Amino acid sequence: MKKWMKFILWLFFVSGVIVILIIVKQKEGESLLESPTVHIHVQGQDSFLNENEVLNRLKTHQLFGDRKKVSDLDVFRVEAIFDTMPEVRNVEVFKSLKGLWTIDLELIRPIARVFPDNEKSYYLDSDGNKMQRSSIHTARTLIFSGSIPDKFDEENLSSIINNDSLKSIRLLDDIYRISNYVCKDPLLLSLIGQVYLDKYQDFILIPVVGKHKIIFGKASTVKEVADKFHRLKVFYKEALPFEGWNKYTEIILKYEGQVVCRKVK
Repeated sequence: MKKWMKFILWLFFVSGVIVILIIVKQKEGESLLESPTVHIHVQGQDSFLNENEVLNRLKTHQLFGDRKKVSDLDVFRVEAIFDTMPEVRNVEVFKSLKGLWTIDLELIRPIARVFPDNEKSYYLDSDGNKMQRSSIHTARTLIFSGSIPDKFDEENLSSIINNDSLKSIRLLDDIYRISNYVCKDPLLLSLIGQVYLDKYQDFILIPVVGKHKIIFGKASTVKEVADKFHRLKVFYKEALPFEGWNKYTEIILKYEGQVVCRKVK
């Protein structure tokens, strides 16, 4: 067969394939848009979004539902909407053949909820940044209350952690050190439920078991926090099983290298 005839046959074949693909895509675009496959990635169990909430937010922004067609799907707009949400660290949306699509979300993990003096509460995430409260979901985190001046609309930890003049008067970085350590330790996470900051700027930990409170004191450095929690865990493992959970009213860690206990009268 001559070369020009082979070329013409090949041209007809390619043209036919393109026409078929166009027809298939047109029919696909007219079909109803199915629910996306949602993959949510977050460290730990607490997050502000689940699959149902993702679908609800898509419907709120009219990106899904109401007999939407495959041709109506705007992948870039979906990504842009989720990028504006404070709970989301990263989002990627994929569209495949037959109208199937996937939303891949990496969420920010809340590690503490802060109740400032006479102000609305907010969350502190695993990066040390403030997060607004969710009107739908409440994360199970450490609760910080008491004499806390930091409001939501002030600087984040990332902007003050290395500023010596601000570190002397701000407590957000101290809260981050405590909550970040507790959230990474399964034993402490199950034992400590609330943290109170008294008028002397000492942190007081309230356990979920027993009637005692833990006078933690300051949390000025990562090393100081780790040392105090180490002493507390040793005391819990070696002393309380023999002494009992209700023998003491206070376990004091604020003195360097010591665990001082005050007995119930």
